[in-house]
Amino acid sequence: MIETSLQHEPVALPERSLGRIARSVAAYGLLTALMFVANMFVFIPAALFACGMRNGRRAAWIALIFALVLTALFAIQAARVPGISADDARMILATVTFLTLAIALPALAALPMVERGESSGSVLMLATVGGGIGLLLTEAAMRTTLGFSPYAVQLAQTRLFWEHQQIPAAYVSGMKKFLDLFQVIMPAAVLMMVVVAFVLSLALFSRLESRRSASQRGSVYLFRNLSLPDWVLFAFLFGGITPLAGGLLQKVAANVLAVVVFLYFLQGLAIFRSMLVSLGVSLFGTVVGFLLIAVLLSVAVLPLSITGLFDSFFDFRHFRRKDDSHEGHSD
Repeated sequence: MIETSLQHEPVALPERSLGRIARSVAAYGLLTALMFVANMFVFIPAALFACGMRNGRRAAWIALIFALVLTALFAIQAARVPGISADDARMILATVTFLTLAIALPALAALPMVERGESSGSVLMLATVGGGIGLLLTEAAMRTTLGFSPYAVQLAQTRLFWEHQQIPAAYVSGMKKFLDLFQVIMPAAVLMMVVVAFVLSLALFSRLESRRSASQRGSVYLFRNLSLPDWVLFAFLFGGITPLAGGLLQKVAANVLAVVVFLYFLQGLAIFRSMLVSLGVSLFGTVVGFLLIAVLLSVAVLPLSITGLFDSFFDFRHFRRKDDSHEGHSD
């Protein structure tokens, strides 16, 4: 009887020592710094989410500060390389500023939502809005402090690239229209990279969290569960005024429309992924399916975007069994 009662007594888990926490934070900071300098920014939010969940919010902020110090030292050394131009040096600074303001800080702002297990769509929209603000702040800061416009430089580099391409005469007119359109929606194109970074980071974080904890918190952020908030429809309607507006309002509406269509396209892909899981399609079959979409991208964009748009009304994933999590599948 005594042995039986002892078996049912809860066992207290040992607390992590301060030194162990410090080593963990330093490791996450170093990892984040490597992502800054190695052009792997798409996983910066995942590193900060994992650090925050394991060590706390303050630890995530300390890890980011440590990463920024290391990144700044690297950027200073890169700017001093012989032969580098002043514009290239400023562009390095602009890139670090953008990654900080548009990706790292929105990730820390979204960390409390991730801790509460709020939907991936809500986290993604907070990151998208934060990324847009960070993009504007980066442009404003560079113009104010250094008289340098990253937007103008990127636009000039894009035009220079296409001018040196051997384009058949029949396509010159179409290419000119494309460049004129790209000049308007280039901020949206940059913001799409922020969206992709958070989508990939949330998917990676879901896997890390599922392995670290026995809870189902990580499954919320699987790509197939991506569902945008209903209020995104209002942003889509605002973007719809693009043909009717003019001047700055038209440019803002066009960028909003481009980002929202991209978000609905991603939601359409998530629905497609969810249906493959529900049908029991293997990982190989899933890869083949996504490769076909990539090959037929120009054809697939419209139906997938429409599917994502109307998911708010029809909930195309409602037929899934709630007890069928398929955690064995990989996103």
